[in-house]
Amino acid sequence: MKVKKNIPLTLLLIFCITSVLFAQKPANPFAHTYSIVARDSNTGEMAVAVQSHWFSVGSIVSWGQSGVGVVATQSFVLPSYGPEGLKLMEGGQDATSALNKLLAADEGQAVRQVAFLDINGNTAAHTGESCIRYASHHHEDNFSVQANMMLTDQVVPAMTKAFKEHAHLPLAERMVAVLEAAENTGGDIRGRQSAALIVVGPDKTNKPWEDHKVNLRVDDHENPVNELKRLLKVHRAYEHMNNGDVAVEHQDMAQALKEYAAAEALFPDNLEMKYWKAIALASNSRLGESLPIFREVFKQDKNWRELTRRLPEANLLNLKEQDLNRILEIK
Repeated sequence: MKVKKNIPLTLLLIFCITSVLFAQKPANPFAHTYSIVARDSNTGEMAVAVQSHWFSVGSIVSWGQSGVGVVATQSFVLPSYGPEGLKLMEGGQDATSALNKLLAADEGQAVRQVAFLDINGNTAAHTGESCIRYASHHHEDNFSVQANMMLTDQVVPAMTKAFKEHAHLPLAERMVAVLEAAENTGGDIRGRQSAALIVVGPDKTNKPWEDHKVNLRVDDHENPVNELKRLLKVHRAYEHMNNGDVAVEHQDMAQALKEYAAAEALFPDNLEMKYWKAIALASNSRLGESLPIFREVFKQDKNWRELTRRLPEANLLNLKEQDLNRILEIK
């Protein structure tokens, strides 16, 4: 076959390489990236954190199941490594056995990069020989870091160092610190676009809505790791809000106010947090303390006043009419 001279050589090479890579697996999406799978040896929580110059990387790379393990599948992604790997580990196989079994059946393993971590902290990782330079991984008990198509060969060592140096942090925050270390060492040679973080618990659950303790995704952003860090902070603030609500249900206002204060400290500009704190105070015979908070909230957004008017009919605010009017008439 003759090649027309007007076809650029670079495009021809890309066409040839792509044809070879996708000859068996044409549907595999790219996700050249860096990631970490890890376990907190104190709490038993397990997590995956990932960043890539690819849209919505969290939808295909990160997989986890409470009481079972976590998986990161990247490079030329075969998403089935996630659910199939978790199924094998749930069935009793350790991380190494589960990964090796799936690799043995994968004709495209040369372009895969995959990491498994099981409930006992065993890790296994694979970097195919055809992954784009710089590509490597490092795994020990309780964690594995892996990267491909990096700007330099120092990304994986930097991630390893960061994971060990931030052992004092909760697992989710520790994972973000590892992503930051990768970025600070050059990260993906193409730049950045999306990131994700999942954390699952140490115990199996038959309630899918309780499976993920943290489930955050940044699908498209100019600085996805920073945005992921911000979202994690917001997540922690709402955890405090939820804890405060539980304390109110148990008539423990001291603990409730402590939790609400912690939430506000993390997310000081959030009106909703201030508002429900005021509602809790008013509902627990502390109307005087609630009024300045209502005033601040109503001043910034009048819709909260209207919401307050509607709460009694939903049995979410039970006050004497005169006390309710004191709130609604705040200037």
